Amino acid sequence: MTLGAGQSERASDELGRLLASVEPSDRQVAWQEMDFYAFVHFGMNTSTGVEWGIGHEDPALFDPSELDADEWMTAIASAGMTGVILTAKHHDGFCLWPSRVTKHTVAASPWQSGRGDVVREVAEAAARHNLRLGIYLSPWDRTEATYGTGTAYDDFFVAQLTETLSDYGQVFSVWFDGACGEGANGKVQVYDWDRYYRVIRELQPDAVISVCGPDVRWCGNEAGSTRSDEWSVVPASLLDQERIADKSQHVDDGEFAQLVHSSEDDLGSRSALQGHLGDLAWYPAEVNTSIRPGWFHHPEEDDKVRAAEELMGVWYSSVGGNACFLLNVPPTAAGRISTPDADVLDQLGRLIADYSARGVSATVTVSSGVAPEGFGSAVDAPGAAWEPTSDDAQPTVELRFDRPLCIEALEVREDIRTGQRIEDLVVIGINGDEEFVLGSGHSVGHRRILRFEPRNLDAVRVEIRGIRAAPRLLAVTAVAAR
Repeated sequence: MTLGAGQSERASDELGRLLASVEPSDRQVAWQEMDFYAFVHFGMNTSTGVEWGIGHEDPALFDPSELDADEWMTAIASAGMTGVILTAKHHDGFCLWPSRVTKHTVAASPWQSGRGDVVREVAEAAARHNLRLGIYLSPWDRTEATYGTGTAYDDFFVAQLTETLSDYGQVFSVWFDGACGEGANGKVQVYDWDRYYRVIRELQPDAVISVCGPDVRWCGNEAGSTRSDEWSVVPASLLDQERIADKSQHVDDGEFAQLVHSSEDDLGSRSALQGHLGDLAWYPAEVNTSIRPGWFHHPEEDDKVRAAEELMGVWYSSVGGNACFLLNVPPTAAGRISTPDADVLDQLGRLIADYSARGVSATVTVSSGVAPEGFGSAVDAPGAAWEPTSDDAQPTVELRFDRPLCIEALEVREDIRTGQRIEDLVVIGINGDEEFVLGSGHSVGHRRILRFEPRNLDAVRVEIRGIRAAPRLLAVTAVAAR
């Protein structure tokens, strides 16, 4: 049957309302507002100089005699980050806390005469620096004898989850990757994900479960590459843990972190969601990469730390592309942040602060309704939402400056608590009687930064040309050139 024009429009509206009806949980909203936070890969691999340990390493090798968690947090906070995720246990099975269910822990090391607890030191230092704590706990354990036996290992892993999520305060993220190799018995453990999730929800109900979890989606690479349009409403099939594990790193070959796969560039447009309309999920993206070639610190990479300008580009495309940015900063074997890393983090923080400071005040005109006070005047202080009236055929927001300004970016923020509603927008530059297109995009979500060649402008206008439901905007802000 061929739909008439009216029927086709109604069907399209119904589809839009369906897509817009998928909304985030409170924990997902709180996570998204964090924007940028640190990964800290630290442990036995730091001491042995490898990326993946083989298990059963001598605990005597771990002795970070200069460990200073406050120094870590100072460096992380200097970059403008809001939290830190610690590798409490990597694949080698060595625990950075004195676990009660294994002897392969810091308690068997010479560090602090066996009385130390890295997780506690990080948790307490993070709190002192107003940073939130996250836990990485590898389900793959190359030391534990019960790995690969089924329920017995699940019991062991749940006990370790319980320890790390009960004894160190509030946790914002429990981060699982897809690593799943053979145990000593030659068998691969089939993880009881549902059981793990239940324990996390019980112990840390506000924590998102990331990557191999239902709350936060891996962007698909470890190089910091992002999609041109990152959607939060995607097929629920993307939550399949086996599928995630299949695309994750399987060997320690030193090359995986640089790979970018071109498949699945479009996860959430209307056309991409056709055939999945009965099975949708709010599953927002996280972009993860390391400040160095490796995830753990290796002294020979001290001259390969990525430049602040390069990482600022990742920040623009991730935080400014409806994703969160997880940047790995690995301490040295002595337990310090190396000077090259600290310098870059400080430079990066200055670049981010400079961007925020360049948000300009403007006189705001909207196509219908009333813009809330402060709407369009600051990058980091979104307030109440603006929503156009139901009869507004093309919602627009115009920012007019009190004098011509050189503008290089425009930031748009949706109120994602009511879903992701915008699917097409264009930025128009205005200079006297002249108007021209500066940029365009489809997905907006929590935060979208549209960058363009700096232009002297009297005003800019955002035209929202495609919607799934009436848009709700928290902010539209012009950013002046440096």
